[in-house]
Amino acid sequence: MAPQVVIIMGSKGDLSHAQSVVKTLKALEISYEMRVCSAHKATSRLLEILKEYEQHAGPLVYITIAGRSNALSAVIDANTRYPTIACPPYSDRFGGMDLLSSLRLPSGIASPTILEPEGAALLAAKVLALSDNNLRQRVETYKQRFLSELAAADQEVQQA
Repeated sequence: MAPQVVIIMGSKGDLSHAQSVVKTLKALEISYEMRVCSAHKATSRLLEILKEYEQHAGPLVYITIAGRSNALSAVIDANTRYPTIACPPYSDRFGGMDLLSSLRLPSGIASPTILEPEGAALLAAKVLALSDNNLRQRVETYKQRFLSELAAADQEVQQA
């Protein structure tokens, strides 16, 4: 089965962040692939990878995971017809300044930045659900869980 989400990491060091995205994709029964390629260090290889996925017939969403200077998201978005979601890992090392490279993008680039891995997976699911009624229902069921948990917490607090 062809992947619905392609997670591209800037380095293998981003794997634990990617696995947090995968946890939500699995819960929503969304197929995925993980890849590693740096936009800075291996631009031509990244473009080759994108070319493979451009042959994909079905809906597809990229989730990019790269810290420091995140060119990965913008380079992918500039070179694909599919949506790209940036999900950079947060680092205290630079006081959060490394996130700016995911937020300040050149004109013509439209990759939203979602800091929480679960949120990035959920946005990808919502995009894919636009053309998949079964997935739309799974997203609604997933979100309903939060409403139920909040209602239970509210009830518990009221009784305390």
